[in-house]
This record gives sequence, structure tokens and C-alpha cells, in this order.
Amino acid sequence: MRLTRFTDFGLRALMRLAAEPGRAHSTAEIAEEFGISRNHLTKAMATLAAAGFIETQRGAGGGARLTRPAQSLRLGEVVATLEHGTALVDCFGADGSICSISPTCRLRGLLADAERHFIDALNRHTLADFALPPKREPSEVGHVDQR
Repeated sequence: MRLTRFTDFGLRALMRLAAEPGRAHSTAEIAEEFGISRNHLTKAMATLAAAGFIETQRGAGGGARLTRPAQSLRLGEVVATLEHGTALVDCFGADGSICSISPTCRLRGLLADAERHFIDALNRHTLADFALPPKREPSEVGHVDQR
């Protein structure tokens, strides 16, 4: 299964937020760190906020924060939310796409089962399992403790 870029961006943002849960992170900061489109990241962040995974605040001191501890955010739940509306195959789409083998196709059920298993496997892990290390300040990089 291949995840969309949208989901990738959302997961990266959550991994950064989980590293420093007490600090708000701006979309611009996260986009710059990962070298990704700020515009696309903003859309992923809006989806995460609408789903209740993060809260955002505009203005000075604003940014995004997790709404609950990373240990309580199941990875499968997050991926299912970010991938919502993205069909694994055309016949899973909302319009059901015309399929010439639909009446006799047994593959659809197998793929639907595989997709459920994929999400279930991801749900055995939490965001805390994948949090990034906290970012080091430039003054800390290369600093040697001389005690």
C-alpha cells in the first residue's frame, strides 16, 4: 500500500509535534525543516485539527500542538483519517467506478480485508513510538561538555 503525500506530510508534522509537546510549532517551521510545501502541509494540518488530533492558534506564540499525549494517538487512526476518501483501487471510490468484472470479482473483498489489516497493524503503534528527537538549538550543535 502506498500512502499519499498528504498523509506523509501530516505524519511528519505529528512526529515533530510529539517530540516537543509543550511547544507550539508553526507550519512554516515544520515545512522548512522537512523541505516540503507549506501550502500542502497547511491542508494536512487543517485535516488533523478538524479530526481533533491537534489544535492550532494564530498569531504571536501561535502554532500547532497535540491535543492529547502522543501515547494515546494510534497510528492507524491517524492514517485512516488522512487517507479518508482515497481509494485503494478505483472500485473502492465513492462513485464505485464502473467495473466490467464487478459481478464476479473476488479481489475487491480480499483488498478490503488487506486494507483493514493494514490499519489494524498500524493501530498497534502510537505516535509516541515514532516521535522525532527534540530539535537542538544551533548553539547546542557541536557543543562539547567540558565538565
